[in-house]
This record gives sequence, structure tokens and C-alpha cells, in this order.
Amino acid sequence: MGTDAKTLMKGVELTEAAARRINKIIAKEADKEALRVSVEGGGCSGFSYKFDLVGGRNTDDTAIEKDGATVLIDEMSLIYMGGSVIDFVDDLIGQSFQIRNPNAVASCGCGTSFSV
Repeated sequence: MGTDAKTLMKGVELTEAAARRINKIIAKEADKEALRVSVEGGGCSGFSYKFDLVGGRNTDDTAIEKDGATVLIDEMSLIYMGGSVIDFVDDLIGQSFQIRNPNAVASCGCGTSFSV
């Protein structure tokens, strides 16, 4: 991983609520060990976040670990996510992982699509 990606990674944070939820989900999936968060083209604002449970790491992954939970982000996605906070929200509307991304200049109401 390049120096720039490592610098960006320092600004990505996983909340306690997100770590608890990841641990709860992974505990039910015997062959999974982490939540992968990636950025893909698409969505109503240009880019969207994708969440997947995975059983292993890729060579370009960077790991965020908190309270036993692991989130993996590939180097390309990390460029768009520097300074972000990954959270899990449980409210009257529903439950979801949400990403507060300071690089996003616009986002949609669902919280999974953004533009830079």
C-alpha cells in the first residue's frame, strides 16, 4: 500500500456500535471473519458503498480493528473514504451501517450513495 493510502487510513474510524454489530453478525457466520466496505461507481449520487462479509483478506486490504471486529477496505476505496466514520444506527426508521464521509460533497437520503 502506498504512503498516501496509509495516511488516509489513520482517519477512518469504527464506532463502538458498529463494532458490536459486526461482532454479532460474524458470530453467526462460521466462515466469515470481517466486514468489507468498498466504494463502487453508481448510486443516485455517483458512488455507493458496498458491504460484504468475507472470510479472508486481499493483498491490498487495510484493516480497521476495534473491540474484536474487523473492517477491511481496499486501497482504491480508501482514497474516497479518508476521514470517514463507520457507524451502526438503530432507530425508529430501521437499522443500518452508515458512513459519515467528510469528502462527500453530496449524498442521498439512504446514506449509501455520495459524490466527491
